[in-house]
Amino acid sequence: MPIYMDRHQVEGVTRQQVADEHMADIKVQDKYGVNFITYWFDDERGAVFCLVDAPNMSAVRKAHDEAHGNVYNEIIEVDPDLVEAFLGRLEDPSPASGEVTVGSAFRAIMFTDLEGSTQMISALGDDKSMELLRLHNALTRDALRAHSGREIKHTGDGFMTSFTSAVSAVECAMDIQKKMARHNEENPTAVMNLRIGINAGEPVRNDNQLYGASVNLAARLCAHAKPASILVAQVVRDISIGKKIPFLDRGEFEPKGFDRPMPLFEVVWSEV
Repeated sequence: MPIYMDRHQVEGVTRQQVADEHMADIKVQDKYGVNFITYWFDDERGAVFCLVDAPNMSAVRKAHDEAHGNVYNEIIEVDPDLVEAFLGRLEDPSPASGEVTVGSAFRAIMFTDLEGSTQMISALGDDKSMELLRLHNALTRDALRAHSGREIKHTGDGFMTSFTSAVSAVECAMDIQKKMARHNEENPTAVMNLRIGINAGEPVRNDNQLYGASVNLAARLCAHAKPASILVAQVVRDISIGKKIPFLDRGEFEPKGFDRPMPLFEVVWSEV
């Protein structure tokens, strides 16, 4: 059966109330041939996200309606492997009894891209360029581990990653750029320059893709960035205010596929 993720807008409820509603879903799930796998609750933004194995969307709505009446605002079909990559789990959080601990599904998305990898191969040859690519991969993965980032996809000369914290994503990006700068200073004939773009958002938001708009904007920011720079969306800058991370306002840009210009901010990583 397909796997769906739905979104409920539920301002004013507690974690315990959300956990109780999840248990109510489980009590009626057999009647509708569905399986409520797990859920996430973002109390700051008033959003609940349910992961459900079901024959169709209608069955999910009917089960929610009978269980507690809180039917979804949006629902999309998802790849469970991608859900696990972005969110880190495909199992239920703590049981409804006692203190409930359940994470938010809000994620920061970071893209990296190594400038001129094709030209690097031509200039340095296969062996030397592959050695540099392996070093780039190792530096990036070390920084991801240090800042609790998750690798979603390796593109050959870059990464798509996710973080539970936008601040952690920015700190990881700064760490990567500093390590690259140190390498370049010590190896002037084997310079590597990395572009990085970071956005943040919810998994389901009217576009029928898991983190669709959030991923697309992060990729556009990365593509727009100059070599050895970090560009972030306004939501990332706003979340990072007060964390002593210096930003420059770079005005607006018009990312492909979006219907309006977006504010643009650069992280001044060399000053931290």
